[in-house]
Amino acid sequence: MPAPDAAPRPARRSRRAAPDLRLVLGVLLVLGSVAGVVGILAGADRRVTVYAAASSLTPGERIDRGDLVERAVALDGADGLYLRRGDIPSAGLVVTQPVAKGQLLPTSAVGSTAGMRSTSIVLRLATRVSGAVVAGGTVDLWAAPKPGTVVGAVASATVGASGTDKTDAALAPAVQVPTVLVAGATVSKVLDASGSFAVDSAGSQVEVLVPRSRVARVLQAIADGDALALLPAGIPLGSADASPAGGGS
Repeated sequence: MPAPDAAPRPARRSRRAAPDLRLVLGVLLVLGSVAGVVGILAGADRRVTVYAAASSLTPGERIDRGDLVERAVALDGADGLYLRRGDIPSAGLVVTQPVAKGQLLPTSAVGSTAGMRSTSIVLRLATRVSGAVVAGGTVDLWAAPKPGTVVGAVASATVGASGTDKTDAALAPAVQVPTVLVAGATVSKVLDASGSFAVDSAGSQVEVLVPRSRVARVLQAIADGDALALLPAGIPLGSADASPAGGGS
């Protein structure tokens, strides 16, 4: 007789090997070390992006972004002394000091292109500066010649009985009147406070930007000892001295 079928044996379950705890700890330590090194390097990297000259730059040369190259350097807090990304205006800059090729560009070696059309002059005024004269404001520069200053002579004419002009032998001197040296000058800095008792008897000192075409006239007025005054080109709307438009007394 055939032997009876044996009972089926249960299938063996595959055992999953338990992860080695030492291996897990080792991987975690490695990952932690890598993360720590990356963090230290990132914290220690204090480099900033500044500009350097792509070629030698000479004073008076106009430059823009295309004339410079970027450099990532560590300046240890001195990055404010150099031209950084975003510091170049759309009109460009003008070189004021020689800069060698590859040299980092100091902010002191460049200036605004407006300097090509105007320059800064410090003026000593005959009187205290008006409170309306502030940095950035627009003013007119007036000059009053010293008393007794004349501009040649003007002949006085009389009309005779026959209707013809007769010129006197004596020539009457023509005294100069105050004139506008510069219209629409820009105030750069007021060197003493308006109305302050610290202002000496000679008057205030104000730094203004004047067109280069007017520099000779201003320097001549200073050399002649003319009395200089700055008058605001406009009265602020909030000024108490401003009267309503069209108002009458």
